[in-house]
Amino acid sequence: MLLAGCTAPAASIEVAPTEASAQFPEIVIRAEAPEITISTEASTAPATKNEAPSTLGPIKSTAPTSNAETALDLLDEIVVKGRAPQTGYDRDLFGNGWGDPDHNGCDTRNDILGRDLMVSSYKQGTRDCVVLTGILQDPYTGKTIDFQRGQGTSNDVQIDHIVALSDAWQKGAQQLPAQRRIELANDPINLIAVDGPTNAAKSDSDAASWLPPQRDYWCQYVSSQVTVKHKYGLWMTAAEHEKSKEVLKQYC
Repeated sequence: MLLAGCTAPAASIEVAPTEASAQFPEIVIRAEAPEITISTEASTAPATKNEAPSTLGPIKSTAPTSNAETALDLLDEIVVKGRAPQTGYDRDLFGNGWGDPDHNGCDTRNDILGRDLMVSSYKQGTRDCVVLTGILQDPYTGKTIDFQRGQGTSNDVQIDHIVALSDAWQKGAQQLPAQRRIELANDPINLIAVDGPTNAAKSDSDAASWLPPQRDYWCQYVSSQVTVKHKYGLWMTAAEHEKSKEVLKQYC
């Protein structure tokens, strides 16, 4: 999802542990979430936490987005052919869990939560990495979701691979080098925080068999899928290609 610039956030205030917050002592409370400007172009600025440059660009303050006209041009360049068998697919072939591709000291899941949520608090001592609480305006359903990190609550908000990894595997990713597959799984343009049950319902579907419940997001969703598949040299089935073109022309 031009990489984004953020206005300076409101000053943080330290809140002493209370009985209600004993399980998360010394939480840093953010009084106000930063305003985000969305951009599709990768930034050349180094990561700010460990000052290490990123091949993918900084993740925070970057939401997946794409220009519809550009997406149509990219779609024309995507190869159309049948889905390969799922034989041999394993999530670990795309990396063992979440990585830290921009070397900012924070794993990709928390980077995306920090990008897409209006964060209320981070776990102290994690340098504003581990998100404890926040609010998600879910792009897939339009619902407002309160997020709280913890057993039984964390999955209320999930990080969706816009191009599902299993779908990618069946459409060219199995032929990619291992490191390229890890980049695909952690690339912020292929990741978005969404409603957990809706993400589960999507499973590994492509655009021909699943689109978000909220039609207002169809343009952005399909644009992002096209951008990701073009970037990583993945193909589409005829039905997926036709549906993608239809959405881009009718909903953008």
